[in-house]
Amino acid sequence: MDPKMQLVAMIQAYTGIGIGLMIGLGALGACVGVGIMCSRFLEGAARQPELMPQLQAKVFLLLGLIDASFIIGLGIAMLFAFGNPLVPAGLK
Repeated sequence: MDPKMQLVAMIQAYTGIGIGLMIGLGALGACVGVGIMCSRFLEGAARQPELMPQLQAKVFLLLGLIDASFIIGLGIAMLFAFGNPLVPAGLK
């Protein structure tokens, strides 16, 4: 097999491993973060029900930010999956 093709195959293989790690660890982190935040929200709402509307607004804002960070990571993973910028470097 041509050495350049072997290098491209290695780049694609390692990129696939990286994509899996990015998506898997990103999803894990987002789910753990959302779970911890929502449990603390419920604890706070149970202790002081009068603060529930203020806490709820902050929780929804932070839910969006946590999910946005995961979606950004997913977008970067898809960039590497479908338009890998590292492959042309292996063909030089």
